[in-house]
Amino acid sequence: MNRKFAMVGSAGAALALVLGAPAVTGQQRAIRTVSSISQQDKASGAKQHPELLKEFGGAYAGPQSRYVEAVGRRIAVQSGLSNAQSDFTVTLLNSPVNNAFAIPGGYVYVTRQLMALMNDEAELAGVLGHEVGHVAAQHGQRRQQAAQRNAIGGALLQVLTGALLGDSGFAGLIQKGIGTGSQLLTLRFSRTQEYEADDLGIRYLASGGYDPRALSGMLASLAAQSNLDARTSGSARSMPEWASTHPDPASRVKRAADAAAKTRAVGTARNRDAFLNALDGVLYGDDPKQGVIDGNRFRHPDLRLTFTAPSGFGIENGTDAVSITGSGGQAQFGAAPYSGNLAAYVDSVFAKLGGGNGGVPAGEVTRTTINGIPAAWRTVRATSQQSQVDATVFAYDFGGGKAYHFLLLAPAGRGVGPFVPMVQSVQRLSAQEAAGIRPRRVSVVTVKAGDTVQSLAKRMAYSDYPLERFLTINALATNASLRPGQRVKIVTW
Repeated sequence: MNRKFAMVGSAGAALALVLGAPAVTGQQRAIRTVSSISQQDKASGAKQHPELLKEFGGAYAGPQSRYVEAVGRRIAVQSGLSNAQSDFTVTLLNSPVNNAFAIPGGYVYVTRQLMALMNDEAELAGVLGHEVGHVAAQHGQRRQQAAQRNAIGGALLQVLTGALLGDSGFAGLIQKGIGTGSQLLTLRFSRTQEYEADDLGIRYLASGGYDPRALSGMLASLAAQSNLDARTSGSARSMPEWASTHPDPASRVKRAADAAAKTRAVGTARNRDAFLNALDGVLYGDDPKQGVIDGNRFRHPDLRLTFTAPSGFGIENGTDAVSITGSGGQAQFGAAPYSGNLAAYVDSVFAKLGGGNGGVPAGEVTRTTINGIPAAWRTVRATSQQSQVDATVFAYDFGGGKAYHFLLLAPAGRGVGPFVPMVQSVQRLSAQEAAGIRPRRVSVVTVKAGDTVQSLAKRMAYSDYPLERFLTINALATNASLRPGQRVKIVTW
């Protein structure tokens, strides 16, 4: 979350290694794909692109971006959507979430966090090829159609997609405000769609001259990271991880390996050294400029504030706001213009939610003090044809003309209830606390004589699970031994 907020949430010239079409499995031949990027898709993608950048932390500013773009364009042309690499916009996102996706129009995205989990260029190409495969097979369109036929995100979001408060526009704006602007892009694909994208990604790797086994290896690394996240306290993130692992991870890894073995690849490039050279120094985990998440605690050194999400809730940091989600409700922390009057601030946020047309009824604002910070809040009841929800704006005056707020959504009758510990946890950070928030980065090191996985793991910038983290990001087995001259990744301050 940057210092500037939206008022209510968000929404070289490289040689192409085209070495002839490899033999493919019968299952791969059956996949129906489109063969061009339509003008309509280009226009739609161009419209969505800036919003996606905004929602996923923006484009990463480091030199890694140019490398990812070059690899992505080389693999994307293997899809047949276009023979011109310039028709594809490949973006490395400044996000701490393991994620990648693509949208029609030639737009492909991967986060720096997922890049840090990779160990060579072929794995990067495999991930990007998988995502382009989803577009070529038009999986996104089918997923959107399915989402429109079914409830999205459980009962609470069913309410939000209804006509809350009549035709005030409250429903649509509050849904956008709670961070669902890109939800259709991050809904999980079906098992069949994931398998098809895997097959296409393997096909693109082979035709691009890469080792087609790379995708299987990347899927194994992702499964290992997911297992580690499950063991790490407070690791829950609201944003789905890349390439949904709801097809059983172990069987999916084996399936991809079997498909690669059946592919008569004409190239076996992995380009590990080139990849590690490019990866060295990339930001890892949260970017302090956007605030950091430690377990269920959020801290922002520039805004000099912190709060803690309720137990059982996931917390996700975006460019403009922080989203908090759980079975008991959803919330978002952000900011709006402030005139110095907290009651007016609360009403202004509701007015924005109501579309500025009087859709939210007037009501009394309750004032209080939280950890020495003046605060005010109000709850309104939103009604649809079948269900109701309580919407609360809880605002804080941080002085100096700055105010921040939570937008809280809970089942009718619960009000602030599920979020009481969170709204009461907001407090200022001292200058010393703010200065102590430092970024982590990936450092590529060369193994020396006497180095072991245990000794290198001690250099990881984590007090918990340092060995497991080191093994996972390097795709190493527990009993792995290192050899002098080998290059590995560590995460340092």
